[in-house]
Amino acid sequence: MDTYRTLIDVEALAARLAASAPTVVLDCRFDLADPSAGEAAYEAKHLPGARYVHLDRDLSGLKTGRNGRHPLPERVALAAWAGRMGIAPGVQVVAYDDQGGPYAARCWWLLRWLGHEAVAVLDGGFSAWRAAGQAFEDDEPAPLTGTSPYPAAAKPAMPTVDADALQSALGRVRLVDARNGARFRGETEPLDPVAGHIPGATLRFFQDNLVPGGRFKPAEQLRAEFDAWATPTDRVVHQCGSGVTACHNLLAMTHAGLEGSALYPGSWSEWCADPARPVATG
Repeated sequence: MDTYRTLIDVEALAARLAASAPTVVLDCRFDLADPSAGEAAYEAKHLPGARYVHLDRDLSGLKTGRNGRHPLPERVALAAWAGRMGIAPGVQVVAYDDQGGPYAARCWWLLRWLGHEAVAVLDGGFSAWRAAGQAFEDDEPAPLTGTSPYPAAAKPAMPTVDADALQSALGRVRLVDARNGARFRGETEPLDPVAGHIPGATLRFFQDNLVPGGRFKPAEQLRAEFDAWATPTDRVVHQCGSGVTACHNLLAMTHAGLEGSALYPGSWSEWCADPARPVATG
């Protein structure tokens, strides 16, 4: 069967499951305001065979108070987790959420960072699966036994930049902020102690990648919108509040055929934790 590396639609996923094609389905539903909500929703109903993935426990590392709200996990820990999920080279992974794709995109990016290419986000997520009349389950799959850590690539397969490198590059890269306009302008800040944005950043709210109903825009439309920046892909850096919704913009660019842009994992929550770093508003 086909391998999916960015998005997969409901029909294609349903066909894989019906054919018992090797597929790992990951439920990434999450709510920043209520970290237990996604797991509770999973326990009530989820896609067949799906295993739950928690943003804080599984897709983030240890917080120090200076490295952002969702720092990257250590690659060794991520590889061990991936193995426990049944992920192995060549096995198709499908991640989904019910919030337009940001948490599933974080899972997608992390697995690509680890070196796993056969990973895609379910276009339209949980809602699209439900709207298509597909089946759900409420029982949790048994833990896998005898698994091995994922054989991660020797070097990270997706580029990142840290705060110091980004600050030194301001004005020479296009920094793209995936937060909403009110947070970007500093009019409100519900999650971090300082409001505003990194000087010179471009606003690209992650939901601008979607059409009404929650599916991604066609690749050609996304390509035209990103091409309007007139910036080489390797000079684009993505950030958001904590390195999560930025992955949505990275997924959209990759789906549009524009690979090679970087993630600033610490994002605004790390940046604003250092009072010496510049802040802009408006």
